[in-house]
Amino acid sequence: MPSFYPHPIIAREGWPFIVGGLIISILVTVSAGWWSLPFWVFTVFALQFFRDPARPTPQDEDAVLSPVDGRIVVVERATDPYRQVESLKISVFMNVFNVHSQRSPIDGTVTAVEYNPGKFLNAALDKASTENERNAVLATTRSGREVTFVQVAGLVARRILCYTRVGDTLRRGERYGFIRFGSRVDVYLPLDAQAQVAIGDKVSGTSTILARLPLTAPAAPKTEPVRQTAETQTAEEVPAVQNFAAEPASTPAATEAVETGHTVSQTDIEASAEKVRAAVEKEFGKQE
Repeated sequence: MPSFYPHPIIAREGWPFIVGGLIISILVTVSAGWWSLPFWVFTVFALQFFRDPARPTPQDEDAVLSPVDGRIVVVERATDPYRQVESLKISVFMNVFNVHSQRSPIDGTVTAVEYNPGKFLNAALDKASTENERNAVLATTRSGREVTFVQVAGLVARRILCYTRVGDTLRRGERYGFIRFGSRVDVYLPLDAQAQVAIGDKVSGTSTILARLPLTAPAAPKTEPVRQTAETQTAEEVPAVQNFAAEPASTPAATEAVETGHTVSQTDIEASAEKVRAAVEKEFGKQE
């Protein structure tokens, strides 16, 4: 049994119910005999409901443990309503015969605790996650990954107890809360977490691994510069073509003047061009 586990065998939340039921059962038995049977049934039910046994705790660094006993009812991609990010959501539904003690699924530090009043719908329904009374614990693992686990009240459960506070350090398997008489717990993990359970699976608090969460977040993809489209390139080339067309045609005389550094007037350039044109016409005339 871990040294930090404070409530072995029977949860402290159940002692008033168990002791009260036992006293009433004995008194009714003495005074009314078999009429005390319903009271004894209640006492036995309270005894099994508030059991809180210690469990073996997997020590894999990337393991996210089940916070409660129960049955998996949700494994899907969903928005974490407390962090407003896309997450892997895993929900565990507890009936009245499951252990209702909640235990930390990770080693980490509590960064926020949010309580939301609400309805008391059947906790197995999807809308219970957003409409029922609930209490969320937002925590960060030792390696910096963010995890959210939410206690959700159910049809019979009318009392959520949470003992952790902002700044507290939780160890996996450490008891942090309790819900009386049927409920569920939602766990929101980063998208790179890999679920180790499926809908319908039965899980045990602390000893079952819900998911594997890498210690570090995946590297953000590198963004490549946007390549120019053919239309953009064409639009950029048009002015260049227009500028080229607007420039006067180069002549040998002009080229020679540029290379030698002499200043040539527009009249000289036109005269040289005329000579070239006449020479070309004369040459073609001979060939004909």
